Amino acid sequence: MHVVIFEGTRWHSFAPLALSRPVFTLATGMSTLLEKQVRHLQPTRLTLWVRPKQEEHCRARVVPKMSIPTAVNEPLDDEPALLCNGRTVHFGKFEYPPHDAVMVDEGEIIRIARVSSPGLSPQDVWTRSDRWLGLLKLPHMMPQSRMVDSLWDLVHWNEESLIEDCSRLLQSPKPKPAGPFHMINDSEVLLSEGAKAGPNCVLDASRGPVIIAEGVAIGAGAVLEGPCYLAANAVVRPLTLIRPGTSIGPGCRVGGEISNSIMLGPSNKAHDGYLGDSYLGKWVNFGSGTTTSNLKNTYGEISVQLGSRQIPTGRHKAGSIVGDHVKTAILTRLMAGTYVGFCSMLAGSAIAPRFVPSYTFWSDKGKEPYRMDKAIEVTRRAYARRDREFNETDERVMRYVAQAAPEVEMGSFD
Repeated sequence: MHVVIFEGTRWHSFAPLALSRPVFTLATGMSTLLEKQVRHLQPTRLTLWVRPKQEEHCRARVVPKMSIPTAVNEPLDDEPALLCNGRTVHFGKFEYPPHDAVMVDEGEIIRIARVSSPGLSPQDVWTRSDRWLGLLKLPHMMPQSRMVDSLWDLVHWNEESLIEDCSRLLQSPKPKPAGPFHMINDSEVLLSEGAKAGPNCVLDASRGPVIIAEGVAIGAGAVLEGPCYLAANAVVRPLTLIRPGTSIGPGCRVGGEISNSIMLGPSNKAHDGYLGDSYLGKWVNFGSGTTTSNLKNTYGEISVQLGSRQIPTGRHKAGSIVGDHVKTAILTRLMAGTYVGFCSMLAGSAIAPRFVPSYTFWSDKGKEPYRMDKAIEVTRRAYARRDREFNETDERVMRYVAQAAPEVEMGSFD
């Protein structure tokens, strides 16, 4: 069936990560939300409905990776289609309804709808047109998935998501290479070709699978506790402890202790320090000793400050949400529920503010705007260190975020 994945009007709830990418490209477990949706929905063709400013991103970096015909922001044609909110997380195969029907959240948010509505377009979603709201009157179907409300949901569900993603890889176990490392419950360990584990490493799958992709290098004495996932070409420093619920993106370099966190790659947390219950974007670099708190001394619910607003997370454990291109100095301390916006620099000696807007340079002098020309210069250098060319698409994304972030972060987004 033709499947349409749409962002919806609540994409801003996933800032700062969603400032620079469509919501459905956020990672959970071993894959993106989109990859999970395609795997479980099994469409014959796909259409992506995104913000106009994200069209280029999709055409350049999402569509080429798809194995089925994929269009961007095209209206429906005469063929029936399944509309799926980009915030949907699937944990099993989807059963298509035999007729037009809808699944809703909170009485008015369309999660999934099977429709026959030629001409329905992304504009109907953004404006919540009468035609779009009319879908709420369709017969209702039972939920077969979950709806993510915030980045904290992705972090909280990551352990479960890892297990679901890993299950399909472990159905055909492969022989494990011999080496100077130790495996616990080795039937749940996948050590891909070209991956290397150093002397005295422990790959502990007693609680869940340990998945190590191609080209990963694990230093001596590191301990990996499943469920966890290391994507291609990640580097794990000696004596690192990776605890359950952790997803490390491609090309990341990690050290210290990491627990129940998601890192998009390539990012660096290569030194000592604790990262817990957190979500890090791409091209993040944590200076040595940077540490996150994920628990209040009162053991109470953690809230995130976004502008002047206090937003409850619904969690008693919540670390930091860190946007793309963030850099921290050595010994930076991030308190529970800290929000660090896109392309910000943290260089102060005190505890960092719990809310750092995008494009902010924070030091002992306080918060100052981080100039665009300087941000681009630093990003070019960071890319060059990883043999990546900074191109026009990258620059347009950075300039778009600079325009969009204040409206989202300061609470004026409608």
